[in-house]
Amino acid sequence: MSKLTHFNQAGEAHMVDIADKASSARRAVAGGRILMQAETLQLIQQGGHKKGDVLGVARIAGIMATKRTADLVPMCHPLALTHVAVEFEIDTDNSAIECTVTAETTGQTGVEMEALTGVQVTLLTIYDMCKAVDRGMTMSDIRLLEKSGGKSGHWKR
Repeated sequence: MSKLTHFNQAGEAHMVDIADKASSARRAVAGGRILMQAETLQLIQQGGHKKGDVLGVARIAGIMATKRTADLVPMCHPLALTHVAVEFEIDTDNSAIECTVTAETTGQTGVEMEALTGVQVTLLTIYDMCKAVDRGMTMSDIRLLEKSGGKSGHWKR
């Protein structure tokens, strides 16, 4: 049995007990990208998409997703986030948008899942808003970039 899998006396999975863990400032940064046709990227950059401001809507969706992570991932603890930022970098050479989500809290457990969920939903929102003009978009490279806080300390990819 993996030490990360926890079971109760009946052999059922359950949330990890964090009651005895010390509160600390916690931060996680996750990233991902969505590849698309050059014309799709131009529409997004020029604000010419008929559904509106693609990156603005995607940013709001990503922030909302970080706050709902515990509703989506069964063993995640609900967290009171103190800061969430969704940032974009346009890669015109590869017709891609890079997304970075930073999540922060002060608490007893980390915010990696919140940052990763934020990235996924941000990219899904871009896909959803642009699928009528480009069904071939590809989301990739979803990964944790950095985390800090807690017993395990600082980690960077």
